Amino acid sequence: MRVGVPVAAGTTVAVVLRRRIPVIVAASGKSSMASNSGSDSSFTTIKEIVSVEKEIKKSKFIAIAGPISTEQSAQMFLSQVRDPRASHNCWAYKIGDQHHRCSDDGEPSGTAGKPIQSAILSSGLDRVMVVVIRYFGGIKLGTGGLVRAYGGVTSDCLKTAPPCLVKSKVQMGVEVTFDLLGVLYNQLQSCHAEEIKEDYDTGKDGTAMVSFKVEFDLVDKLEDAIKSNCRRDLVFYKT
Repeated sequence: MRVGVPVAAGTTVAVVLRRRIPVIVAASGKSSMASNSGSDSSFTTIKEIVSVEKEIKKSKFIAIAGPISTEQSAQMFLSQVRDPRASHNCWAYKIGDQHHRCSDDGEPSGTAGKPIQSAILSSGLDRVMVVVIRYFGGIKLGTGGLVRAYGGVTSDCLKTAPPCLVKSKVQMGVEVTFDLLGVLYNQLQSCHAEEIKEDYDTGKDGTAMVSFKVEFDLVDKLEDAIKSNCRRDLVFYKT
């Protein structure tokens, strides 16, 4: 984590570092500057692990941000990046609207974990964790100084992280007659549908229930294409 950058006393320097740590969750999807929608259909996380280093009054702060998917993966991420030799390993993460956690790790209450968490919430990102490692330099920063230091280095770190829009899949189903299965499968393939299954126990002769998953923003397009090509008034089921 060390970089050879000369720093004058009392100054602050930010250095972007790329860490070769396995990403906890593969955030599939195209890069996007879109903010987190806050809905169940999609969210914006970061594509890779990034880190930023600052020196403030002789204390070194290293913020490391990475994508996570569960509380278990957050613990794995923390165990990978924390430095037991450091004065403090403070952190926060956000997984959806209900799962936020943070830790001051020995800093005065509310001066580290909460500012890190606030910076994450302000960024509009989700499924992300930030660990800020502090090496104490001998000069106390005070409560306000710590809040500004932890919140500031977290914000700077998240700004360097390439965003990634992750789209959720919608579970769908449709009943079709056997003669339409070929047409249906062509449309499912064109929309990259996944987990396609057939159920012939529909109680109707010559009819199958086909279930599948498709990206939420392709649902309307797929329905219209199937109806147009099948030329039938079909009923779609969604969960």
